[in-house]
Amino acid sequence: MTPPLVPVAHGSRDPRSAATVRGLVERVRAQAADLEVYESFLDLSEPRVTDVLRRLYEQGHRSAVVVPLLLGSAFHARVDLPALVTEVQGECPGFDVRVSDVLGVDPVLEEVALDRLAGAGLGLGDGVVVSAVGSSNAGANAAVADLAARWEADLDLPVTEAFASAAQPDVPAAVARLRERGVRRVVVASWFLAPGLLPDRIAALAREADRGVFLAEPLGTDPRVAAAVLRRYDGAVLKVPAQ
Repeated sequence: MTPPLVPVAHGSRDPRSAATVRGLVERVRAQAADLEVYESFLDLSEPRVTDVLRRLYEQGHRSAVVVPLLLGSAFHARVDLPALVTEVQGECPGFDVRVSDVLGVDPVLEEVALDRLAGAGLGLGDGVVVSAVGSSNAGANAAVADLAARWEADLDLPVTEAFASAAQPDVPAAVARLRERGVRRVVVASWFLAPGLLPDRIAALAREADRGVFLAEPLGTDPRVAAAVLRRYDGAVLKVPAQ
C-alpha cells in the first residue's frame, strides 16, 4: 500500500494561514491524483498531525510520510514534530511514520520568492530585505543569511536578512543597513509560506521604517511549492528505514 502523504504546517490563529495551507495541499493532490494526501498542523489549527496519523492507523494504514511545510530546520522540525510522531508510534504498534526533510532553502522555492519579489516591483537600484520568521537555532538563521548573500550576488543589488522574532537584525535594523549603503527604495521579500501574524508584523515594521516600502507576497500555493512537497515525500519513501 502506498504510504499516505501528511503535509504538516505550524498552524496559526490567523485563518488566512490555514486556508493557504489547504490551498497548497489541493495543489499537491492535483499533481499526484493517485496519492492520499491529508493536511495537518502542529498547533493552533485543525486537524492536528497526531489526530491525522491516529486516524490513518485506525483505517488500516501501517505507514505514512509526514512532510514538514517549514522553510527552516529549527525547534519545530528538530524537537516538536519528532516528539509527536514518537507519541503516535508508541500508541500504534507497527506504524512506520517517516518524516521527510523540511522544505527549507530549496532552489525552486527561491525561484518562487524571487518571482514574488519581481511582482512587488523590484527595480534597478533597489535594496532587498529578505524577511523570515527567526529562530533560536543559529543554523536556521544562518541559512536565511546565506540566501540573502546569494541573492545579492545574483541580483547585483544590496540585500540583507531580517527576522520577525528571536533573532537579529529585525526589520528596522535591516532597513537602516540598506540606507547606510545608499539604497533609496526598499522591497521586502517574504520567506514565509503563508500570510499570518508574523508576516503582518514584518509588514507593519517595514512601513514604520519606510512609508514607501514595497512588500512581496508569501510563497503561497504556487504549483512549484506543491512539487517540492512531493519531492520531499519521494525522498522519504525511498530512504531505507533505520535498522
